[in-house]
Amino acid sequence: MELYRRSRNAPVTDWMILINVLVFLYTALRGGMSDNDILLRYGASYTPYIFEKHEYWRLLTAAFLHFGIRHLGNNMLVLFVTGNSLEHALGHVKYLVFYLLSAVGTSACSYAVEVWMRREVLSVGASGVVFAVLGGLIWVLIRNRGRFEEFRTRNLLFFSGLMLLGGFISEGVDNVAHTSGLLIGFLLAVVLYRRPAVTLFSTDMT
Repeated sequence: MELYRRSRNAPVTDWMILINVLVFLYTALRGGMSDNDILLRYGASYTPYIFEKHEYWRLLTAAFLHFGIRHLGNNMLVLFVTGNSLEHALGHVKYLVFYLLSAVGTSACSYAVEVWMRREVLSVGASGVVFAVLGGLIWVLIRNRGRFEEFRTRNLLFFSGLMLLGGFISEGVDNVAHTSGLLIGFLLAVVLYRRPAVTLFSTDMT
């Protein structure tokens, strides 16, 4: 157990998962798992409300809401597995900044496309952030010659591709958030990640 605590050491990731779960339980108790009115009340992204009422805070709050237990579970599972490694790479404060900017950035990209296509879409979910974490890890792997903790570039690219494909062949999925998440996460990691310098030690045997 002590080894697990030392190796994980990802309080921001764990707190984000906890907040998502608690928000889900709170809205579920009010019938909001698939009730659009409840989700709108608690911060879902909805194009007319943002465009006409200027409720831009929804670009952030939407990332903490989910349509159902499967939607929540899938996102939190991937975040649990990948988020801790990115948090180790960036550090706790930078990772928190990364997480919040990814949430707003992916929601903003989806909103911009919806306005451009003149669609009125209600969107919730942390999948944009999840893809941003994958994008960030890809840059970390590049900077570390294809290996970082348990991840390898080929495996992560394959996993990211499968997740993207799953979105495109499914209905009701915000693929703009997914694709923009990969790009936003990659670019944020370029700015925020600094590879630790390697220190060489020598021993004087004389």
